[in-house]
Amino acid sequence: MARQDVLSGQDCIKVLYLLLASTLLLHGTSGQLVKVEPEVLSYPGQTVNLRCAFADTTGIQLTMVTWIYEPKEGERMNIAVLHPSFDPNYPDSPLKGRVRFNQNPADMANPSIQINDVRMTDEGKYICDYASYPGGNKQGITNLIMLSKPQNSAVTLTVDAATKSTVVARCESLNGRPEAQIRWVTTANGNATTSSKLSSDNTVSITSEYRMVPTAADNGKDISCVVSHRTQATPESFQMKLKVQYAPQVTIVGYDNNWYVGRTNVLLTCQATGNPVPTTVLWKAMTGEMPDTVQIKDNQLKVLKVDDAVNTTFVCEVKNRIGVGRDQVTALVREPSVNPSNAGVVAGAVIGSLLALLLVAALVAVLVTRSRRQQQGYRGNDLKTRIFGGGKKASKNGTGTGGVSGGVSNNNGPIYVYNDGSSHQGLGEKNNHRPLGMGARPEVASSTPTAQDILLSSELDDAERRKFDELEEEERYDHFSGGAPILQLRPPNDQDDMIGDYLDDDMESQRDGSVISRTAVYV
Repeated sequence: MARQDVLSGQDCIKVLYLLLASTLLLHGTSGQLVKVEPEVLSYPGQTVNLRCAFADTTGIQLTMVTWIYEPKEGERMNIAVLHPSFDPNYPDSPLKGRVRFNQNPADMANPSIQINDVRMTDEGKYICDYASYPGGNKQGITNLIMLSKPQNSAVTLTVDAATKSTVVARCESLNGRPEAQIRWVTTANGNATTSSKLSSDNTVSITSEYRMVPTAADNGKDISCVVSHRTQATPESFQMKLKVQYAPQVTIVGYDNNWYVGRTNVLLTCQATGNPVPTTVLWKAMTGEMPDTVQIKDNQLKVLKVDDAVNTTFVCEVKNRIGVGRDQVTALVREPSVNPSNAGVVAGAVIGSLLALLLVAALVAVLVTRSRRQQQGYRGNDLKTRIFGGGKKASKNGTGTGGVSGGVSNNNGPIYVYNDGSSHQGLGEKNNHRPLGMGARPEVASSTPTAQDILLSSELDDAERRKFDELEEEERYDHFSGGAPILQLRPPNDQDDMIGDYLDDDMESQRDGSVISRTAVYV
């Protein structure tokens, strides 16, 4: 008994599987038997064909075809009925008079319908329903989608700068089907609000507003509205600029904080921005009246010459329809200062002048030194002539050592010797009469030099001594050819103390190496 119960349970499971398979097979067969288009697109005013066909009528008897309209909102309604024994029937509906079967007489295997002058309200589901025997009812559903290209537009609103959020731009997509999509592109800090409205003709209007707190800095910023719709191949973009009105913003430029007394043609410029464009510019001085050296033209203030009168605060006021903006600058007049570039030029000129003066002074010093040295040389030659005597070189026909070829001629010129031993002996003349023999040297006056001689000789510098030593033999012993005559003034009672032509105690040594008389008058 238990075994039979188990088998009975297995049989039940098999029966359930068979029923489920039959149901799936029935639905699949139904879906394949009635052939329709899943979706049909149309614009208002066009003619729409809704196709329907029964794929295989083998073993099936088609008894009736009914087209059913199901709007998105509302109840189903029959719009067309076809019976093989009767004429086509079009029940009362919103489509009556505009709907009909394509074929006349209608074919039960292909009962397609046509809707003329389609309207936006015709959108919805259209069901082709077959009544068959023994299969029952078989259906196919087509969605009619009505398209309406929207009218898109966008504008920016002129607003005043404020502290509250307000609408600055608006974008609309009107009478579209299906509903359009709107988005905003901008760098302004704000957000968008979007609303939609369904019209009586089943179209939808979309309105999007961009809201923000407008400031002067937002004026002129780019903002774009982009509208996307099924009827458009590409999104439609509206590029705009924000319009924010604000009072003038003023800035005075040109003051460099270097207004010194005497400076000329300094300029201040009043720069202003505003929306709408500023209409008036007014310059004022905080001290009252404008200084006489100030000229004003439009937005520029020019100081012809800086003085203490412009040591004030200048104010620039700019007006437009929204309000007034102002800026001010305080001028601080300073004492004149040397321009660094001019200072360099002056310093260069001074240094150049000093160098030129030093060069001239050096040249003059060289010339003076050379002149003095030449004068010292002449005086030294005169002094040597006076002290050591001067002789002339024997002439070519002079008397020499008898019969000796190449002998040295005798120098018979006078030699003056300064003697210190007695006041009665001064510069005496001594003749050299000693004959010269073969190889003999001419004798030179030999006497002990006095302190005066030593003093005079020591005061001659080395350069002068070298000059004397390098003199030719004929120049060294040449006769004295001094300068202008000397008038010696001496008292009558001193005639006995006279030594030669000079007084022994009348001579005085000079720093330049010369010896002059204290009482002589040089002519």
